[in-house]
Amino acid sequence: MTSTAPGCVLVTVTGKDHPGITARLTGLLADAGAELLDVEQVVVQGRLTLCLLVRLPESVGIPRALLFAARELGVALDFQAVETPDSGAPMPARYVVTAVGRALGAGQLHSLTSHLAQAGANVERIVRLSEPHLGSMELHVTLPPALEPQVLKRSLLALSMRDNTFDVALQKESLFRRGKRMVVMDMDSTLIRIEVIDELARAHGVGDQVSRITERAMQGEMDYDESLRQRVALLKGLDVDVLHRLAANLPLTEGAETLVRVLKRLGYRTAVISGGFSVAAEALKARLGIDHAYSNVLEAEGGRLTGRTVGAIVNARRKAELLEQLAAQEGILLEQVIAVGDGANDLLMLERAGLGIAFRAKPRLREAADTSISAGGLDTILYLLGLTGRELQEAG
Repeated sequence: MTSTAPGCVLVTVTGKDHPGITARLTGLLADAGAELLDVEQVVVQGRLTLCLLVRLPESVGIPRALLFAARELGVALDFQAVETPDSGAPMPARYVVTAVGRALGAGQLHSLTSHLAQAGANVERIVRLSEPHLGSMELHVTLPPALEPQVLKRSLLALSMRDNTFDVALQKESLFRRGKRMVVMDMDSTLIRIEVIDELARAHGVGDQVSRITERAMQGEMDYDESLRQRVALLKGLDVDVLHRLAANLPLTEGAETLVRVLKRLGYRTAVISGGFSVAAEALKARLGIDHAYSNVLEAEGGRLTGRTVGAIVNARRKAELLEQLAAQEGILLEQVIAVGDGANDLLMLERAGLGIAFRAKPRLREAADTSISAGGLDTILYLLGLTGRELQEAG
């Protein structure tokens, strides 16, 4: 036996990976009466790194057999005495930083890790998510007590907006991060690439008038309900066939089909909650196999639009209420709901959900949401759930 002070020893094993290394070494440690306190193993491009934190009996040092076995296995061993972990010490707050882009290189990783280091966050583990190219990764970090997560979230958002080649999300590592069960999406400019009302207005020759009303609403000169009434009124007399033809050929946002298909395979419930129109929302529901669709209903008589809606207007408050009602109906906690939207009328809905995602949104919504996606498609959301490329291939 080689001598060492009693206590904890960190055993680090490195070398070319092959079957049986972990089994052989842990067997020898077990024979020596070592207590295993922690373990971490990773293989990158066929190279193994295995770390074993053990507590050795006071009368026992590091077994010589361990050294002989390592030589036979073709790996290197390193030993370091460490302080005994304090089991009563409070666990540090753990978060996951997810980076997603078309391609993540050394420059992006340097930019992100430098930013985290300057904020005082410590990176404990990095996990590749996407395959075959490196387009997504998770960084598991701990935050110092003085660092507010919201402050870090805003600074990471600013970083991604400056870089503009990748998105960054910060989520607390908790039971609900990988335990989401429902995804609720806005429709216009989120699930589809267009605004249906704008397309209808252009077809009816009132595109400029509708745009002016939209701009006034965005400037705060009128509320959403009044702006919708005025815009819909301009559609009076439009042949409903125009609406149905448009609904039958809606241009889907990049990644929309993949997102919904994988979510369905994994047992998620899906919904569209939109301030748009029901003909389009119901067409998407049927086309993609979405479970629920809620939106405004355009009134029609004699095959033409009357310029009015039927029932309550689906505005920002109504969107949030529908999300809550749908979660209760499905028996799903709000913490298990993801909401995705692009506009100001999605804010309340995003705030009610366990994870609110601003998708290709204006800066104001991006700053208010839990996280944002601008560089990738809707299927980027799957990486925020912690899914890997291999798992997505299995689910797809």
